[in-house]
Amino acid sequence: MTSTDVYAEEPDLAALAVLLADRTRAAFCLALLDGRAWTATELARLAGVVPSTATSHLNRLVSGGLLAEERKGRHRYVRLADPGIAEMIEALAARAPRHPVPVRSLTAARRHRDLAFARICFDHLAGSLAVAITDAMTAGKFLTWDYGPTLTAAGARWMRDLGIVDEPAASSPRPHVRTCIDWTEQRLHLAGGVGAAVFRHAVEKSWLVHTRDTRVVRLTDEGHAALRLHLRLTDAALTAHMRPQAALPAHDGPVSP
Repeated sequence: MTSTDVYAEEPDLAALAVLLADRTRAAFCLALLDGRAWTATELARLAGVVPSTATSHLNRLVSGGLLAEERKGRHRYVRLADPGIAEMIEALAARAPRHPVPVRSLTAARRHRDLAFARICFDHLAGSLAVAITDAMTAGKFLTWDYGPTLTAAGARWMRDLGIVDEPAASSPRPHVRTCIDWTEQRLHLAGGVGAAVFRHAVEKSWLVHTRDTRVVRLTDEGHAALRLHLRLTDAALTAHMRPQAALPAHDGPVSP
């Protein structure tokens, strides 16, 4: 039986693609991977557009479900709608075409290296350091990949012993584990509840510290020592950002206003 009042639903992938097909909107989404709530003025300054243009683009991203908005007095703030959106954007960035771009100062070169080493991906860590942590947790049998990434009993004890706290989902005895494909490394890094808890703990212990107005996080001397002690990370993995890069990704410019 058919009726004009009965509809089947199917995903409109083209509508989602259109939202990210504009460079200004794509730049906004990349910048919002830092997990902060931004104003339209801040994002306009970052992308080099007038505030009215930024507002128009933001309205489309909000109505399309990629961004959520909140009001504080007269000010409107936007952020990525949820961690799943952040992981989708990071995964798309990993698949996006890339080509080398000229770096015209030592400061710019250092910023690109630092971004590739350790950066915020909404609520967890990304970059080569995040990939190294994921590898180390696997080598230490804290993670198993038999049926997708899963925190083992040893991993749960490791988190508990370090004071890394995360509330598991009601349907699962252990915190939720997901992974992101890292666009700089083209490999998986830890996300989900476990990834967020490990990153939050590292920040609380000052192993990692935020840098102003950018997604980059800096590994401290305390963090270097802690990751060597608790995960047996090598000096090579912990100092990867200090080595020169031959080519830098073209799509990573908009990271600070």
